[in-house]
Order: sequence, then structure tokens, then C-alpha cells
Amino acid sequence: QINLRVRMATMMRKAASGLLATSARHLSVSAPRHAKVSVLGAAGGIGQPLSLLLKQSTLISELSLYDVANTVGVAADLSHIESAAQVKGYVGESQLEECLVGSDIVIIPAGVPRKPGMTRDDLFNINAGIAKALADAASKTCPQAMMCIISNPVNSTVPITSEVYKANGVFDPRRLFGVTTLDVVRANTFISEMKGTPVTQTQCPVIGGHAGVTILPLLSQVEHREGDQICESVNSL
Repeated sequence: QINLRVRMATMMRKAASGLLATSARHLSVSAPRHAKVSVLGAAGGIGQPLSLLLKQSTLISELSLYDVANTVGVAADLSHIESAAQVKGYVGESQLEECLVGSDIVIIPAGVPRKPGMTRDDLFNINAGIAKALADAASKTCPQAMMCIISNPVNSTVPITSEVYKANGVFDPRRLFGVTTLDVVRANTFISEMKGTPVTQTQCPVIGGHAGVTILPLLSQVEHREGDQICESVNSL
């Protein structure tokens, strides 16, 4: 159980680092890298550890946390960490606009996770409405912000967000991201375990969508791969 927690923490750290690196590359190189980041769904199972990792980033000066409940407590705890980012919590729809004002990056992990027995259609029926409402608020309040969608099913929530932005006349495909870094992190971890090599030295490109049958790790592109050994083991993934 402890090893599982360590592994999940490592995965979250890598995902957050990749997300920040991508967003930083799209911010103006002439501007100081002191971004305001808003996390919508910050009190949830993904939002809390993600906010913790973001609080430790030197690229962030202001961290706004939003959720329908419990956000103030999460923000208070994170504000005690000795890093530069100022943290503030917002609760409920009436405070959503205030949370988003001036945001450079908006991250949406809001929604329910997929539970045993749930199909992706079930997940869509719940999370689609949540993603649509949050995207509508962001498109009107901070349309120039980088929008990063984590809420599943990502294959559906990203197109929904793009249509909302189009309807409001502010769509820019360069500023909308589906966050699927977890697929890369998992591929690197599983491959390193099979090969017995350090995970920090393993890099496997992943293409396709973000569903079980469309996630495609490019095993032929893994550095120092042992072709047959990996190919024989791929079914175990």
C-alpha cells in the first residue's frame, strides 16, 4: 500500500511538471513567469494533490482554488507551505467569476471519477455538464487563459469545451489542452518495471486518444528497448 502511494505521488508529480512545462512554453518569453493558475475542482481527489504540487512551483505567483464545497479548508492548508504562490479558496457558483479573473492558466479536474461498473457513457452524462458550465465561465472571464482539461472522458470534455469557446467567439486551438500526461507516465513506469531499468531514464511516446482502446504507447520508440521482451509483455499492460 505504501509503495502504491509513492508510485501515485510520483505519477502526479510528473503529470503536474509536464503540464506546467507545456503551459510555460506558451506564455510570453518576455513576460515574467509569475502566472495566476486557477484549479476548478480543487477539493476533489485529483484537485487536492494537483494543487499541492502547483503550490510548490516557482512559476506560479497566485493559485486560485475553486470547488462547490470544502475549498476554503484546502486553500488554508496549502497557504502554510513556504513557497511564493499566494493561495485563495472560492466556493460555489457565485464565486467562480472572482476565482477566474486574471487567470493565465485554468485547469479543470472537476467531476466524478470513473467507478467500478461505470461505462464512459455514464461518466459522460455526469461530467459533460460540469465541464460545459466551467468552460462557459472561463471563456467569458479569462478567454486568453490556457485551458487544461483533466475531467474524464477527456475525448469528450475537450470537444465540449471547444464548442463552448466557439459559441462565445473566443476559441483558439493553441490554448486548449486535454491533459493525458498520465498515459505517458504509466507507460514509462510499466516499461521500466518490465525491463528492470530506472524509470527516470525511460521515455515512451504515447499517441491516440484517452480511452482504453485508443491509448497507443509506441513501444518501438522506447530508448534501449528489448523488442521481443516488451512485445511479449505488452498484453499484460
